[in-house]
Parts: sequence; C-alpha cells; structure tokens
Amino acid sequence: MSFSFRTPHLSLFPITGRSSACSPRTHQSPPPAPLPQPPQLHSVATNANPISTPLPSLSCALQCPHFQLCSGCTHEHNLHRPPVVDEAIHFFKSFGVSDFTFDSCRLWGWRCRAKLAVRGSSMKPLIGLYQEGTHDVVDIPHCKAHHPSINAAIDLLKTGITQLNVEPYDEDSGTGELRYVQLAVTTHNTSLPHPERYRNGKVQLTLIWNTRSESSPSFQKLDALANYMWRNGGPRCKPHLIHSVWANFQTSTNNIIFGNRWRHLLGEREFWERVGGIDVSLAPSSFAQANTRAFDFLLRKLQKYAPHGSSIADLYGGAGVIGLSLAATRKCRSVKCIEINKESKVSFQNTASRLPEYVDSNMSWHHADASVEPLSWLVGSDVVVVDPPRKGLDPSVLSALQSISSAKCKSETSKSSAVKVKDEKRPWILRAREASVSVQSKTDLVECHSLPQTLIYISCGWDSFKEDCKSLLSSKVWYLDKAHGFNFFPGTESIEVLAVFKRGEKSGLKKNKSGKKKRKSLRGRSNASPT
Repeated sequence: MSFSFRTPHLSLFPITGRSSACSPRTHQSPPPAPLPQPPQLHSVATNANPISTPLPSLSCALQCPHFQLCSGCTHEHNLHRPPVVDEAIHFFKSFGVSDFTFDSCRLWGWRCRAKLAVRGSSMKPLIGLYQEGTHDVVDIPHCKAHHPSINAAIDLLKTGITQLNVEPYDEDSGTGELRYVQLAVTTHNTSLPHPERYRNGKVQLTLIWNTRSESSPSFQKLDALANYMWRNGGPRCKPHLIHSVWANFQTSTNNIIFGNRWRHLLGEREFWERVGGIDVSLAPSSFAQANTRAFDFLLRKLQKYAPHGSSIADLYGGAGVIGLSLAATRKCRSVKCIEINKESKVSFQNTASRLPEYVDSNMSWHHADASVEPLSWLVGSDVVVVDPPRKGLDPSVLSALQSISSAKCKSETSKSSAVKVKDEKRPWILRAREASVSVQSKTDLVECHSLPQTLIYISCGWDSFKEDCKSLLSSKVWYLDKAHGFNFFPGTESIEVLAVFKRGEKSGLKKNKSGKKKRKSLRGRSNASPT
C-alpha cells in the first residue's frame, strides 16, 4: 500500500488575503512570500442559490511553489469554497435542511500539525510528502499550508542534519537514522496578547529514529540533533521556536510512522492548546486536529446542540477534547469517552485536571473499541457524539443507532446487570474497566438508563458520511435537524461536517401543510364577492 500524508485530517482556519498570479512551479523553490494577513472569519450561508453567493475569489489563490509536485493540495484557486460545498448544499436540502452553512477561516498557514518523511542525504536532506502514487519525497520548505513556525523548524532541522552528518532513512535498504518528523504547533501562550499568539506558535518536534530504543549506538547522534535544535531554537533564542523535543523509535519496514516506544528529550513535557473553551493537553502520540482554529470554531458551534445538564457518550473520543469541552461549557451531568488508542489516556487525565473548579460532572475515559457492543456505551446518555475516522461509522455502531428504539427493553434489563458487577465476564468490558479513568462528581447523581435523543456526527470523510447519513435516516429512527460545513482543509476537496440528528419524526411538517391550506382558504373567502 502506498504511503501518503495526503489524508486531510488536518485542521484549518480561514484567512482571506490578496494574491496574484501563481508562482512558477519548479523543484528549486523560490523564497517564500509573506503570508497574507488573516481577515475576519468568513461564513457563507448556503440556503440561497450557491451561484449567487458573493465569492472573494481574487483573494483565495494558493500561490504555492510546490503545487502539483506535492500530494498535499489538489486545488489552486477558490480555497475558501471547495467544489464539494455545492454538492453538500443539495444533499442536505434533499433531506430537509435548507439552512446549511459553510465556515472558512485561515486559508494559508493553517496547518498546526504535520508528519513528514525524511529522505535524501545528510548533505541534501529532503523533508516533505510523497509525490502522488510514488515513494519519492518532495521537499516542501515553503509550504503555504504549514504554520510558519513549522517551515522555520524544518529549515533549522535540515541545517542540523547536515552539520551532524545525520543520515536520512533509505527505504530500499532499510538503513539510515532519521525516518520521519512530526511537528506540532502550540499557540497557547497567555503571556502574549491574543492576536499575537497564533503568529508566535512554538513547535513540539518528534524525531522518528530508525532504532529499537535509546540503547542503540546511534542514540548519541539523536541526542546531539535534539540538543542542536534546542540550542538554536529553544528559550534562549530569538525567536523562541522549539517548545520541546521527543524521540520515537521505529524499525518496522511497513508504512506505519510511529513505533510503540516514546521518550521525552528536552523542553516542556506537557503540550497545551486552548480549544472549545478549555485548556487541552496533547501528547505527541495522541491524535489531534491539524487545523487548531477551525476545530475551535467547530467545537463552539457544536456546544449549543448539547442541552445543559445532559449525559454525553463520546464514541471515537480520542483524548476527550469534545466530551470535556461539553462538560465545561454545558454543565453536563456525565461524560464518558470511548477510545481505542491507549496513548490518549494521559492526555485525558491532564486535561480533566485543568478544568475550571465549577465543572461538576462524572467524567470517564475508557480504553475500548466502540464497535464492540456499542449499545453498552449508549445506555444512560442523552446525547451521543461520534467522530469516526474517514471510513465512517463501524457497521456495529451504525446498526446500534439504527435500532436504538427497539433497544429500549434491553436498556431496562441492563439495570439489573449493572448491579451485579461481579457477574461481568466479557473480557472487552473488563479490560475497559481496568484501563479507564474516572473523575467523580461532588454531587450524588441518580443512575440513568435512558437512550440518546440527539446524535452529533462529526465527519472528515464526505463520501462515508453520505452513506451513514442515508442509512440512519432510512431507519426512520432519526431525522436530520441541522448541518454545518467547515473548511478544515483549504486546497483540497475535503470538508469537515457537523450534522445533528434527532430521535423521532421531524415536527411541524404536517402542521405546515395544514396551515397552508387554511391560509389559502382564508384568502379565498376574502377575495369572494359579498353576497
């Protein structure tokens, strides 16, 4: 299987800038032009004819010297409005949602998290993405999607590789030392005025090293490279570019970037960001959205769809960012996050420990596969949030949501089984309990065995979402209430979707029809001649 970083699970934030004709595209990239200044958040209401929507097209061209060589971006113009938006408008309208909105923020410099391959030689290292359909790395020093701090850190890293004679990885022979790098930008710096925080982001650098552990002979060179980055980009430098340096050890010959062994080398161990109204801790091994600002905007819109005091089940919950932000902003009675990646546990614990004191919820994180007996996670929640990978919902999760009404009797029987904890023998449930994290509410809460009335679906895969949406609606258990799109991935055909489903039948449809008949009848009477 070809390895590619093209996957648009990067986050985005819209910025509207001025741009002229695109620079010529050559392998020798010209010096980068300064990034356009970010404009105000641009939101397009799409209930009108999409063709009539005013489009700031002159300010939304990519102008990247790497376009067509690099596999990251597929669209050069109209970054603010990918072509798929028009399809989304018609799709949601066909299911009764005519007020679909699409929000776009920063169009350049939006990517705050990047995983890049390191190839070439120590004298001429190449750091970038694979060319489409190949394993040839395209060097992208002036990427317009990257946060400027990422490009600066890559430039510094190349100098260090050359000076220390670090050998990039050779895929054919399996030799070399540095395989990949991950660069994550934090803009959480309360010492700076808010408008300056994004521009002055610092980079958490992870070096993926081609050895099994730090006991390898080449570890000294890894340590030297980490120290080089810290001396030349750490807190004593201007600008202060490097937040921290981590190592990951990987020797596998497959396309998996990370190995299982991590080590913190230099700088701050904790990496914090501010999204959704809370401080979020993210380990380098945890999944995080690449477009921090767009994700923050999505969270703030999502929050209004969770009723105050509700119980939340957050499937595919990652480090619990969505669930914990709802606990803090909606005063939820309980929040349970279910995630298959065990590395997210520490991030959840750190984030929960930093929530405001007024948050009084039962909050838990469970290391479990949401696709195994998903109904057991849905029972007791008023709202279920799903944020699956690009392939969409697991079939078992989709089936459980489709049959949620008929599961009412099962939830009643779960009351007795919940009391008999000793009798639980299912290994996946026992493992989830052992690996779980729980933060208890100060208030005694009555155990609830309700089933969700609201489903909030966040999707980064448009095609899989359409299929899941049709399946949910065909069951007649759910109806589509609201839908919003977000420009998480400018320069690509991908969008992030936030869809809100409600249980039951959409109210007001029959009443509106009868209301129209009544109004017609009244008009007929008023226009009739007096007898």
